[in-house]
Amino acid sequence: MRCPFCAHEETQVKDSRPTEDGTAIRRRRQCSSCGARFTTFERVQLREVMIVKAGPDGGEPRREPFDRGKLERSVSLACRKRGVTQEQIDQLVSGIQRQVETAGEPEVPSARIGELVMDGLRQIDSVAYIRFASVYRDFSEARDFEEFASTVAEAAKD
Repeated sequence: MRCPFCAHEETQVKDSRPTEDGTAIRRRRQCSSCGARFTTFERVQLREVMIVKAGPDGGEPRREPFDRGKLERSVSLACRKRGVTQEQIDQLVSGIQRQVETAGEPEVPSARIGELVMDGLRQIDSVAYIRFASVYRDFSEARDFEEFASTVAEAAKD
């Protein structure tokens, strides 16, 4: 593992333990050159899954590898300042990743990922759910927020 501080190739594992949800191994490492310490996470990847995104203006669709980090960043942004714990975010992202990798499909539409995120956020925090939906569904006016928020409020009453 390359040191993120000095780029030296040799680092030593000082401590290894599973994460709380058991989906990864957390390793504390130390660089043998500069002595800096840092943490890495090791996760199981069942298969390489490509995400299919709609092309610009209805053109040719784009494909890119599934990126757990990108998914985690978008969920974290929706949950920012909402009291949602990092553990809840990790569990949501791990669950989505597991569903995508075990579906058996080599390609998954980005719309499917968006729906999985929305389903998860709906259970965790209604404001984070609305924030994510505003980007995912491309709200362009305040009226779009009002209409969506009213459907969330109605669903909460039921």
